Amino acid sequence: MTNIHPTAIIDPSAEIDPDAVIGPYTLVKGNTSIGAGTVIASHVVIDEYTSIGPDCRIFQYASVGAAPQDLKYKGEITHLKVGRGTVIREFVTINRGTGVGGGLTEVGEDNFLMAYCHVAHDCKTGRRVILANNSTLAGHCELGDFSNIGGFTAIHQFVRVGDFAYIGGKSVVVKDIPPYVISAGDRATLHGLNKVGMRRSNFSESTITELKRTYRLLFRIGLTLNEGIDRVRAEVNQIPEVVAFVDFIQNSSRGITR
Repeated sequence: MTNIHPTAIIDPSAEIDPDAVIGPYTLVKGNTSIGAGTVIASHVVIDEYTSIGPDCRIFQYASVGAAPQDLKYKGEITHLKVGRGTVIREFVTINRGTGVGGGLTEVGEDNFLMAYCHVAHDCKTGRRVILANNSTLAGHCELGDFSNIGGFTAIHQFVRVGDFAYIGGKSVVVKDIPPYVISAGDRATLHGLNKVGMRRSNFSESTITELKRTYRLLFRIGLTLNEGIDRVRAEVNQIPEVVAFVDFIQNSSRGITR
């Protein structure tokens, strides 16, 4: 295959689309697949049981699909799946899942993982997620669609981050971050709605207004979350975004960042 550099080491069991490109000194282990149009630079390691979707770009020195850094992991077969169009920059590390965590780490479509990011075992990210340089996900984290994680941010295991949430740089996140909000700090606190991000994503002004009313009732007037949810259901139009906001809070197991 002319798109594979002669110094690359490819396991015979790897399934590589003829349209993929693999650079010099890259190692692709067995039981892996690489989709059409994906470009992998030099000195990358694609570990076993890893699936890379089409049109991805993986830069030099990334480690994709290595065994999880978890003492509970006993060598069982687990997987990593990387979605279409995702960019993985230099020195990013992404680990496979664990048997006790469902066996799958999943990076969604069109993600952008900047240099030195870490995605631990059993994490799941949605579509168009951005992890800025040196941001770190502990095990079992879930990031919603269009969420944006600032540089040097650390997210505790089992934390969920909602759709369109924005987390400022150098934050430490130990509880769930609701959708559509801005948060920052050590430990992270909420700082209002991500109105800029929503407008860039073509949210209507009426939708943003209903989310502002929801945010105020939940976080700004001293109510408990249960009291705030009751007020939201009674006083705010139940558009899909408002319903998703409330459902996210009610389904939290770690607790909600306030």
